[in-house]
Amino acid sequence: MAAANVSQILADTLSADTNTRIAAELKLSEVLLHQEAGLALAQLILTQDVDIPLRQSASIILRKYVKERWSPYFESFKGNAPSVEVKSQIRHAVLRGLSDPNRKIRSLCAHTMSYIGNCDWPDEYPDLLNSLIALISSSSSDSVHGAMQVFTEFIKSDLTEDQILPVLRQLLPVLLTILGSTEQHTPLTRARTVSVFRQCVTALYMVKDQHPQAVKEAVATILPVWLEAFKVLLNLNPLEDVSNQDNWDGLAVRIQVFKTLDVIHTSFPRAMTSYLRGYLDASLRHLQVMFETYDLFYISGSRSAPGSSEEEIVEFPHLICPLFDFVSNVIRGGKAKDWLQAENLNGLVSAIFNYSQMTADDEETWAADANAFVAHEEDDTQTYGVRVAGFELLYTILNRSPAKICATFQTVIHQVITASQRARETGSTAWWKPLEASLAAIGSQSEDVLECIEDEQDSGRAKPIDIEDLLANVVPSVLNQSDFPFLQGRGFVFASQFAKLLPLQMAGQYLEAAMHVIESNSAGIPVKISAVKAIHNFCEGAEESAITPFVSRIAQDLGPFLLVTTEDTLSLVLETMSVVLDVNQGQWLTTDLSNSLVLAVLEVWAKNNKDPIFLSIFTDIFTSLASSTGTGVYETVVKQALPTLCTAIAGAKIQEAWIAGSAIDLISSLVRGAPEGGLGDGFFALLAPSLFNCLSEAEDRDVLQNGMECLALIVRKDCRQILEWRDPSGQSGLDHVLKVIARLLQNDDESGGLVIGDLIIHLLRRAGEAVLPVLPGLLQAMVSRMLSAKTATFIQSLVIPFAFLIYNQPDTVLYLLESTTTNDRNGLDILIQTWCENAETFQGFWQSRISTLALTKLYASGRPSLQSLMVKGDIILKPETKNVIMTRSRTKTTPHEFTSVPFPVKALKLLVHDLRSGGDSATIPKAEFDVDSDDGDEEWTEEEQNQGFKQEEFAFLSEMLGPRGVNFDNDDLLEETDDEDLRNDAISQIDMQAHLVSFFKECASHNVNNFSTSVDQLSAEEIMVVRHAIDQLSWIEGFLL
Repeated sequence: MAAANVSQILADTLSADTNTRIAAELKLSEVLLHQEAGLALAQLILTQDVDIPLRQSASIILRKYVKERWSPYFESFKGNAPSVEVKSQIRHAVLRGLSDPNRKIRSLCAHTMSYIGNCDWPDEYPDLLNSLIALISSSSSDSVHGAMQVFTEFIKSDLTEDQILPVLRQLLPVLLTILGSTEQHTPLTRARTVSVFRQCVTALYMVKDQHPQAVKEAVATILPVWLEAFKVLLNLNPLEDVSNQDNWDGLAVRIQVFKTLDVIHTSFPRAMTSYLRGYLDASLRHLQVMFETYDLFYISGSRSAPGSSEEEIVEFPHLICPLFDFVSNVIRGGKAKDWLQAENLNGLVSAIFNYSQMTADDEETWAADANAFVAHEEDDTQTYGVRVAGFELLYTILNRSPAKICATFQTVIHQVITASQRARETGSTAWWKPLEASLAAIGSQSEDVLECIEDEQDSGRAKPIDIEDLLANVVPSVLNQSDFPFLQGRGFVFASQFAKLLPLQMAGQYLEAAMHVIESNSAGIPVKISAVKAIHNFCEGAEESAITPFVSRIAQDLGPFLLVTTEDTLSLVLETMSVVLDVNQGQWLTTDLSNSLVLAVLEVWAKNNKDPIFLSIFTDIFTSLASSTGTGVYETVVKQALPTLCTAIAGAKIQEAWIAGSAIDLISSLVRGAPEGGLGDGFFALLAPSLFNCLSEAEDRDVLQNGMECLALIVRKDCRQILEWRDPSGQSGLDHVLKVIARLLQNDDESGGLVIGDLIIHLLRRAGEAVLPVLPGLLQAMVSRMLSAKTATFIQSLVIPFAFLIYNQPDTVLYLLESTTTNDRNGLDILIQTWCENAETFQGFWQSRISTLALTKLYASGRPSLQSLMVKGDIILKPETKNVIMTRSRTKTTPHEFTSVPFPVKALKLLVHDLRSGGDSATIPKAEFDVDSDDGDEEWTEEEQNQGFKQEEFAFLSEMLGPRGVNFDNDDLLEETDDEDLRNDAISQIDMQAHLVSFFKECASHNVNNFSTSVDQLSAEEIMVVRHAIDQLSWIEGFLL
C-alpha cells in the first residue's frame, strides 16, 4: 500500500466537507486492517515534502494503529498484527522520526516509540536501548530532544532488576553531559535528563536489597557528581529563568532538580549529608529573590505567565511546591536543626506567609464558586498547591521546635500587620492579602499552637505567641472589612480556630457577628461560608455556655441553607448542623424546629442518597435529633422520618439498592438515638413489612449488612416489639429475623462478617426464653456453615455465639452439639476445631473475653467428649522454612505443617497466650539487626530515625495499644465496634488477668482435668508462664523479674 494512497485518505479526513471527511474516516478504518497501512503511515511521517499537519495526523493514527493492531499486549488490541518484518521496518522509521527537524513530529514519534518499547523491549526489540543511547550521545540536538522524551517513560516502566545497573553505567554519563550543555540543548531537554536521572535513582533504591554491593558502589560514584552539578545549577541566579518574555523553560530544570533532591533524600540520605546546608540556603534564596515575580504574575495577576515553548506545562507553582516539599522532608528527617536558626527561620516563615497569599485566579474562582472555596478550605478536599504545601511545611517545622516557631510566628505576624497597614495607607488595593495569608497560615496550625502555649505555660514559661492580643486588637477590625470579604471571612475562621482562648463574652460577640453575616442578604459567598465554618469550629471548640444562647437561632438559619447548597458547600452546612445539634445534647430543640429540620434533611437525602460522605453526616444528624431530650422531639422526628424512609425501602428497585440501604441506615440512626425506654409504640410495626420484604429479596451486600445492623440495634433497644409483632400469616418478628439469619448463613458472600454474629449475640442476650424453641435449629445451621466458612470475621460470627452460650449454659449446649451430626462429623468436633484454629484472630474486647472465659469453662468441665478431641497445635519448623518469609507461592509448594494435640492442651495454650498478652512478654527476645545499609540511617540520631519521636514514646504507644490493638484491661480503650450493651456487660468488667491467674491456681491445686499432665505438654515458655501464675501473688511482677 503506497504512502501516497494513505496520504490522500488522511488529507480527506481533514476536509471541511462533512461527507468527504466521514467517507475518508470510514475508508481509513478499512485500510488499518492491513499491516501495510502501518508501514505506509510510518513512511509518510518521514516524508519531508509533505505538509506538517498531514505528517502530524499520520503520527497520531500510527500511535492508534500500534495500540489496536500491534500486539495482544495492549488491552485495546483488535487483531491483524503486522508481521515481524513489517514491525521491524516500522520501528526503524519511528526511530528515525525521533531525529526529525520538526519538534512536534519528534514528540509524536517519541510517544509512539514509548508504546512500542513497552511492548517489544527487550525480547523483540533488543537494540532499542543502544539505539536511544546512541541518539542522545550524538551531536544532534534534535536527536537528543526526541530520544530524551522516550527515556522519560522508558526508565520508569521497563527496566528489570538485572538490567538497571548496566543501563545506568551507559546512560548516566551521557545524561550529565547533556545537562551541562546549556548552549547546545534547550532547557526542556536538559530538564528531561534530570527527570530520567530521578527515575534511575528510584530504580536503584528498588533493587538495593537484591544488589546491595553494586548499588552501594553506584551511589558512591554516581550521586556525588550529580549532587555537585545540582549545587552549581541552583547557585545560578533564578531570575534569569523568568526574564525571558516568550517562555519560562529555564524553570523546568530547577523544578526537576528539587523533585530529584527530594527523591535522593528519601532514598539515599547519607549521600546528601554534606550538601544539605547548601541546598537549604539555595531553597530559601529562591523563595526570597523570586517572590516579586510570583507576586506580579500570580498574586496580583498584573501580567500573564508565558508558559513553555513546547506542550509541557511550566508554571511557577510547579517550582515552589517541590521546593517546599524538599525542605519539609529534610526538616522532618532531623538534619536541619543547625540551619533552622533565627535568621533562616524568620526568612523561611516569612516566605511561607508570602507565598500563601491568594492568587488573582483564586479570588475570581472562589468568589463565584462556593464549592471550590469550601473544597480549598477543607483539609480532606484541598487541591495540592503552593498554599497547601506551605502549610504542610509550617506543620513540619512547628513539630520540630514548637516554642521557637510560635515565637517566630509572633514576630512575623506583627511585621505583616505593620506592612499591611502601611500598604493600605498608601492606597494599595491588595493590602489585605498578606494579612489574610498570615492569619490562614497560623490558623492552619491552631491545634499545635494551642498545645505549645499550654505546654509553655504549664512549664512556667511565657507564652511564645500572644493569640489573645490578635483576637482582641486585630481580628475585630478585620470583621468590619466588608469590602474585602476574604479577609473578613478569614477573621471569623481564625477566631473560631482559637475559640478555647476566648472569654465567654468575646466568644458571644464573635458568634453574634457570624450570625449577622449568615442572616445578611448583602454578604457574599466567601464571608458567608467562612461564617458557617466559624460556627462549626465554635461549636466544637468553645464553651457550651457561650454557644447555648445562639444555638436555636443558628439551627434555624442553617436550615434554609440545606436546600440551596450542593456538593462541598452542602457538606459543610450538614457537618455544621451536625455539631450544632450536639450542643447541650439538643435540649434546646422544639417540636416545630425539629419537624422543619427533619423535613429539610429528608429532602436533601432524597437528592443525595447515593453519596456515602453525605450519608454518614445524615446518620449523625438523625441520631442527634432522635437523642434530643427536648419534650416531644423524639416522637416528632420519628413521626416525620419513619414513614418516608419505610416508603423508600418498599419502593426501591433492585437496581437502586443504595436507596434502600441508605434508608435503612437512617432508620438505624433513629434507633441509636431512641430513649432507653424503647422505640415508642408502633415503631417496629410500621418498619417490619418493608424491612423484612427488602431483606428477603436483596442481593446487595450493603443493604443486607445495614439491615442486620438495624435489626441488632432494635433487638438491643426494644426487643419486645420484635417478639410481639406478627405478620398477616401469624409469623412473629423473631421468625422473620431468624429467616434473615438463615438466608445470610446460606449465602456464599461472607462480607456481612461480624454483623451476623452481633445480631445473634444480642438475640441470645435479649430474647431470653423466646429463642429456646428455635435454638437447636439455629445452632445446627451455624455449625454446618463453619465447614465452608473462609473469612476470619465470618468465622468469628459463628463461634462467638457458642462461646456465649457455653459460658452461661455449658451442659445444655455441649449436649446439643454432641447429639448433632453434619457431614458425618460431630457438631462438637466441628466447633472446637474451628474455634481453636481461629481464637487468636478474634476481634473486639468483649468478643475476645467471652472466648477466653468459655475456654476456661470447657477445660474445667472435664467432659469426656472433649478429652479425646485432637486439634491443630503448634507449627512444625522445618529447615527449609526456618527464618524464611513464607510468600503465597512458597506456602503452596511448601505448606505449613502443625502438631496435633488434645483439646485440653490447646485450650491451655490459648489461655496462656491471653494471660501473657496482659503484659509485656519477658520471654520473647528483642531482635537486633546490624545490617550495613546505604540509606544513611546509621548516622542519624534515635529521634531522627523515628521521624521526631523518641524510642520511649514508641514504647509508650506500644504499651497503650496492647494486644489486638487495645490495652488488655483498660475499659476506656474499648474498640469502637463494641457497642454500649457489651461495654456495660458484666463480662467487660471482669479483671481478666486476675481471673486467669485464679483459674490456673485452681486447676493446679485440684489437678482439674489432669492439669499437671496437660501442662507438661506445653512449650517451655508456656510452662514458665503457668508456673509464674501459680507461684507468684502477682503474675505481672513475677513475669517481669
